[in-house]
Amino acid sequence: MSDQMMDIGISEADRKAITDGLSRLLADTYTLYLKTHNYHWNVTGSMFQTLHLMFETQYNELALAVDLIAERIRALGAPAPGSYREFGALSSVPEDDDHPDATEMIRRLVLGQESVARTARSLFPVIEQAHDEPTADLLTQRLQIHEKTAWMLRSLLA
Repeated sequence: MSDQMMDIGISEADRKAITDGLSRLLADTYTLYLKTHNYHWNVTGSMFQTLHLMFETQYNELALAVDLIAERIRALGAPAPGSYREFGALSSVPEDDDHPDATEMIRRLVLGQESVARTARSLFPVIEQAHDEPTADLLTQRLQIHEKTAWMLRSLLA
């Protein structure tokens, strides 16, 4: 940890475990942001207008989320990852190496939203053990958004 004098009622070991998890969540969120923004730019087809606007709403929300997550990492005394290299090593959201059609974009965004939700959910055991309510609150909000967004995207595939 960068600030070993910190005494907020959470042990250094628990803060390290929490910030390691939040760093993975930040990487997942940023990677999903990039994917969603890419799809906003490159979507084509009969659902262009709907998807172009939907993806814009989603990437704007993700852009705000990365700031909240990074600031929580900093508040817990750790440096926030901030490079493509770091995000690539930490993220569970795969990057694309092709140019999917609109339906495949939607399918991949569902998978991405679900992946971020799983990462967020995986942090609760250490957060609850450490009584880190601010991080729990942040994760609860993130889970609600990712699960709702996945549902809305999934509905387009029905």
